[in-house]
Amino acid sequence: MMNPPPQDDIIMTSASQSMAPPQDTRFRVLGAISFTHFLNDMLQSLILAIYPVLKGGFHLSFAQIGLMTLVYQCTASLLQPLVGIYTDKRPLPYSLVFGMGSTLCGLLLLSVASSYPVLLMAAALVGTGSSIFHPESSRVARMASGGRHGLAQSLFQVGGNAGTATGPLLAALVVFPYGQPSLAWFSLAALLGMLVLWRIGNWYAHQQRTAKAHKAVVATGLSPQRTAFTLGVLVLLVFSKYFYLTSITSYFTFYLMQHFGLGVQAAQLHLFIFLFAVAAGTVLGGPIGDAIGRKRVIWFSILGVAPFTLALPHVDLFWTSVLSFIIGFILASAFSAILVYAQELVPGKVGMVSGLFFGFAFGIGGIGAAVLGKVADHYGIETVYQLCAYLPLLGIITVLLPDLHRKKA
Repeated sequence: MMNPPPQDDIIMTSASQSMAPPQDTRFRVLGAISFTHFLNDMLQSLILAIYPVLKGGFHLSFAQIGLMTLVYQCTASLLQPLVGIYTDKRPLPYSLVFGMGSTLCGLLLLSVASSYPVLLMAAALVGTGSSIFHPESSRVARMASGGRHGLAQSLFQVGGNAGTATGPLLAALVVFPYGQPSLAWFSLAALLGMLVLWRIGNWYAHQQRTAKAHKAVVATGLSPQRTAFTLGVLVLLVFSKYFYLTSITSYFTFYLMQHFGLGVQAAQLHLFIFLFAVAAGTVLGGPIGDAIGRKRVIWFSILGVAPFTLALPHVDLFWTSVLSFIIGFILASAFSAILVYAQELVPGKVGMVSGLFFGFAFGIGGIGAAVLGKVADHYGIETVYQLCAYLPLLGIITVLLPDLHRKKA
């Protein structure tokens, strides 16, 4: 593939960035949207975290667990680009409250479910909540960034990753000892999230009223064909990241229980270590990308993790814990860089781009869970990690990305 022409080395600038409020208000908003992202993803991660309880209580196969993840991830993914496209044209500041309400209903239904179809329905409701939450909350983070888009996305996403890490820990402390009905207690967190999101909606609505004049954007200078090709490369990079992450979030506890003979709670704590590393690593990708360029961050965070994923299936329990932490920490920085890169690549379409990439990440996670569940049923859980270890090698295609980062003089 030929190197990009010099005119590709142009960064998108947008007059709409001027809609950001003053510094103190901006960080309050970023903190609030990150906190609600924490609550949203914590509640959603409970579905994945309680799989051992559901597997035993409902006598589910790995394939049925994979199908449940597929239902959840597909509702979370297929709707997100549609929500983003619609809200690019007609913003809905209070839709965030509705999204959290859908998650609340799904959790309550999951706490009283007595059959597998009801479990699938509950998973669909939680996924729908996610599909509404992510595009608009990502737009809020960008509006509040003051031009520091990478930092804003990292702060926003670290809340979600911290919530995802906390879910398994709370499952180990609450759901496993007290059973499936204890999920209803987490509705209080959803109600808190709805209250905070209502306040964010007020700020968002005010921004829309006072910044309607700032709509002009300047294109990147790339041709439509080159833009489409670059988006395709980014999609493949997201595929490699999230297909691998799915192998950890959906099946790591089963791997630890089978391969090392751990109990359920001990395995959940090891999953928490991995997810905590993901949360810690997320905060680095955005601000580093602001400083040195998104492309360099993507290079390191995907391809750079390959040696560790290749070693993971062949080490003892201690080194499994160490390597899983390193993998989570390094791999986490990719998504903030990829998302902001894509937003710069397609200026003026923040909702569509955010919905597309969040949606694709969720969707590939669901497909991956279903496929890997089948592999685990037929060939064993160890085979899953031996195969997935090669996925980060796809990071080599980062070389095909044009450099959109304009270095400061």
